[in-house]
Amino acid sequence: MKYKLVLENGMVFHGNNFGSTETKVGEICFVTSMVGYQDPSYFGKIVCMSYPLIGNYGLTDEDYDFKNIHVLGYVVKENNDLPSNFRSTRTLSDAMEENRVTGIEDIDTRQIVRIIRDLGLMKAMITEDDRNHEECMNIINNTSIDENPLDKVSCKKIWYSRTANPLYTIVVVDLGIKTSLVKLFNSYGLNVVVVPFNSSYEDIIKLKPNGIVFSHGPGNPAKMDNVINLVKSLKGKYPILGLGLGSEIIALGYGSNVEKMKHGHQGSNHPVKNVKTNKIEITSQNHFYNIISSGKEKYEITHVNILDNDIEGFEDKKNKVIGIQYLVQESLQNEDIINRFIELMK
Repeated sequence: MKYKLVLENGMVFHGNNFGSTETKVGEICFVTSMVGYQDPSYFGKIVCMSYPLIGNYGLTDEDYDFKNIHVLGYVVKENNDLPSNFRSTRTLSDAMEENRVTGIEDIDTRQIVRIIRDLGLMKAMITEDDRNHEECMNIINNTSIDENPLDKVSCKKIWYSRTANPLYTIVVVDLGIKTSLVKLFNSYGLNVVVVPFNSSYEDIIKLKPNGIVFSHGPGNPAKMDNVINLVKSLKGKYPILGLGLGSEIIALGYGSNVEKMKHGHQGSNHPVKNVKTNKIEITSQNHFYNIISSGKEKYEITHVNILDNDIEGFEDKKNKVIGIQYLVQESLQNEDIINRFIELMK
């Protein structure tokens, strides 16, 4: 079925539909890795994959990193509906149709990447090819972006992930957590208690944690006052680790600012410099806001991005707080971060 991708700047790209047939309008971004459609951080996004062939190994239920697919739309060069992976349990198209994700293929995704790189994030629509262009532009211009979708990606009730002979128990405030992060914590001997984003200070201390984690997630951290206030109430009382959105919220609690990036950091090949060791780490990232230091914060910057010098990590030794922007569960250096957090809990 013929479909088209319409950008906010009026540009149109024609292709073929796969997945859901629903019209979708959202903010379009690009990703330099081979996967990413299950990440809650892509809530409300239309994702353009720079890698040309998508779906060739299918999806495996056992490997699901989140119970739902939150991306709105998917733009690819070529979709493969005949996966060759023996572990595959369904095709990408089937999963997208089930989760009402609309896809379009046969698109020059390299050109889309260049447009977003040069012009920045913008809204876009995936719809039928014969739809009136003026109507499409009106819908795009009148569609607003949800900047605080935590109620849609966070868990509704507390859930547990225990491990044998645990060292400590940590509470993870769910801002859009991925199960791979929970499994990583379990592998280090940590019992994990996942709580909703709107949990109170009293709710958390009742669980008697040894440390607190604020997870990755979507949205504008400056719009999340209740979570910022929760960070302030917990700071200095428990060791705290903030990841992605969680680190941005913690930084706001210190008096830093956040700024929406031109096209964000999405992909599996972002070089980050560890200021302490002077070593370069290749990281996976998925965030659309960066931290702007006011110079008055009582934390030390520990990691910076080599490409744009953005803050990728910070630490407050006095209050036992660590903030990391990249995905530690997908980094070869995750041992340094998790062990440091465990040391703080000792």
